[in-house]
Amino acid sequence: MQIVWPQQAYLEGMRDALARGWSPDNLSGIEAAREELAEIDADPAAYLASQVDREAAGHPIKLPNGELATRLPGFRRWIWDGGFCGLIGLRWQRGTTDLPPYCLGHIGYSVVPWKQRLGYTTGALALILEDARAEGLPHVIITTDTSNVASQRVIASNGGVQIGTFDKPPEHGGAPSLRFRIDLG
Repeated sequence: MQIVWPQQAYLEGMRDALARGWSPDNLSGIEAAREELAEIDADPAAYLASQVDREAAGHPIKLPNGELATRLPGFRRWIWDGGFCGLIGLRWQRGTTDLPPYCLGHIGYSVVPWKQRLGYTTGALALILEDARAEGLPHVIITTDTSNVASQRVIASNGGVQIGTFDKPPEHGGAPSLRFRIDLG
């Protein structure tokens, strides 16, 4: 398993996963999958380019409540084992480890159901932590629902320490959640 930069050679795997009903967005679900499929079909090159935006030059992002928010610098890497397995993304603000209120953590990930429980998320998180170090982050914050024990194990396996609990805002599902910190020093 590896994490790869989104590119044409891997795009059909991503497209197939979306067409099979997987979504990288656990809140918007199938609607988000349809939107990504439409973007791929409309302009594959633009879609691939949008996956890596270290300068936050892309359009504002649409929040779950429909509001627009300033895009953060960030990128997605795709989890690959000879086929598409999911994705993991990193986002940050220049000059600070703080995140705006609409962004719950520095890292988010999602693995397709048919590749879960193989250790891919744990491995992908370990690899993207190297990217976070390269971007100059001294630590990252990752959040997960209190009910998502698998994600809690992934984070703990990579040195995550729980630093708090909170209820997600309604636009993010409102679920009771945990906040973890992983030091990168």
